[in-house]
Formats: sequence, C-alpha cells, structure tokens
Amino acid sequence: MSRVAKKPVALAKGVEVSVQPEAISVKGPKGTLSIAKPAGIDVKIEDGNALLSANEPSLVPLTGTLRAIVANMVHGVSSGFERKLDLVGVGYRASMQGKDLSLALGYSHPILFSPPAGITITTPTQTEILVAGADKQLVGEVAAKIRGYRKPEPYKGKGVKYSDETILRKEAKKA
Repeated sequence: MSRVAKKPVALAKGVEVSVQPEAISVKGPKGTLSIAKPAGIDVKIEDGNALLSANEPSLVPLTGTLRAIVANMVHGVSSGFERKLDLVGVGYRASMQGKDLSLALGYSHPILFSPPAGITITTPTQTEILVAGADKQLVGEVAAKIRGYRKPEPYKGKGVKYSDETILRKEAKKA
C-alpha cells in the first residue's frame, strides 16, 4: 500500500484547489495549473488540506503519483520553481533580447530560444541562466532543452550545465 497517497497535501495561504469530475485545478498568486483527474480517485478538501483516496486497490499507485503532482502544483503556484544553469567555456555567454534568450556557445551563429508561456528566463550574469515558473515539469523541460544546445563535455568541462551538476572528468590521451 502506498504511503505517499495517504499523506495530505497542505494548502498554502492564497492557494485554492477546485475539483471537477475530470480535472483538478490549483490557483495561487503565481498562476493557475490543472491536471486531468483519473476516474476512481477521489479528492476532498478538508481543513486546508487536500486528501486523495482510491476507490480500487489497483489505483493506489496512481493515487500516490497524483498526490505528488498536486503537491508540486500547490508549491508551484505559491512559491514557484527555478533551475539555474551555468555556461562554462571561453566565449560562452548568454543574454536576453527582449523575451528571447540569446546564447553564444561556440557555434558560427548565436542561438535564439523563445521560452514557452508561463516560463521566465533571466540572466543575472553573462554565464548564468535562471529558468523560473510555476510548473515544475515545464521548468525542468526548458532547462534541459537549453542544456541540450551544448552539453558539458568530459575533458575540459565546457558546455551548459546545471549549477548543482558535477561533471565527471576524463583524462586526456597520453602521447
């Protein structure tokens, strides 16, 4: 039996959860998120907590997953998520051109990246990128897409990396 599904989701101040037969919507100061609700899973709002329960034993794992997603949605609309990327390499830099992110990553051309709706990208310095938003999955996806333009290589460590990522370095060829 899933222990995650039994744990209630604490609702932060200013966060409202509305449950329809086919969807769950979470509204807060940072925006509104919604997800499809599978049939056979009940959601109740009691005393500032959201409680999820399964009608069948086969739906308990899905209930635990849905509970984790709802908890991430509540956290996202109340305080948001962010992912920091670092650019490592000579001449590698990032800048904002309006709402678009311009990346110079050693190619013959600059790369322009337009963020999707709900995502804000900032560049505190030329070698740092901050991706922020309410949707945890979308923030991670955008950060991974930016990292994918020039993944860190194992010999010199050059490329776009997450700020908390450790690059396993390889030894160069010996003559």
